[in-house]
Amino acid sequence: MLISDTAALITGGASGLGEATARHLRSQGAQVTLMDRDSVNGPRIADDIGATFVETDVTDEASVATAISTAAKAMGKITAAINCAGIATGEKTLGRDGPHDLSAFRRTVDINLVGTFNVARLAAAEIARNAPESDGARGVIINTASIAAFDGQKGQTAYAASKAGIAGLTLPMARDLAREGIRVMAIAPGIFLTPMLQGLPQEVQDGLAASVTCPKRLGDPAEYARLARFIIECGYLNGEVIRLDGALRMQ
Repeated sequence: MLISDTAALITGGASGLGEATARHLRSQGAQVTLMDRDSVNGPRIADDIGATFVETDVTDEASVATAISTAAKAMGKITAAINCAGIATGEKTLGRDGPHDLSAFRRTVDINLVGTFNVARLAAAEIARNAPESDGARGVIINTASIAAFDGQKGQTAYAASKAGIAGLTLPMARDLAREGIRVMAIAPGIFLTPMLQGLPQEVQDGLAASVTCPKRLGDPAEYARLARFIIECGYLNGEVIRLDGALRMQ
């Protein structure tokens, strides 16, 4: 797949990894549609890079269906769906205030895992409409897991479970969609300098950076974006989870 011929929808495109990916793909000539709940930053970023914005709740079937329909009309097709929308919660299974709040666990899984699957399944139906390339390829879905799926920390039961679900669905989804010529990949980022981490004190950021094997720094969202581009372009990448973490293995 050529980036210049790519029409990508990106969830969570109004900040962090999603915004970086949207900016990078547009700079390389791809068409982009941002899907996000942020109705302030989303339109601003879309205007800035020459993209389309659709306010979207990834957990709502009708909202995602409308967004995908809008994206397909705006770009003429969809060849890539990149799921970056998600939340991070911190709460122990049993803490000082009692058991983990069940509604918080459900919300995390609903947004991170169910929301990702909701977008992927509906985007797949649209991508399957594309005329196949010479090798049968019609498009690619890239989901965002996390190294927490494998090295989850204390207080990350909800987050780690949701991201482990994304890692776990990668291969079966790739097998499901092989007949339609749709590849499925996942990226598992380590500790990245997203808006969530930028709000932490500098000494905390420095401590996190020091735990990375090499290089000893936080990940740059632009590095996630470049990997997403490579996955789009490399048609033999399929059914795999790629760790992007500077060899960090959290204790």
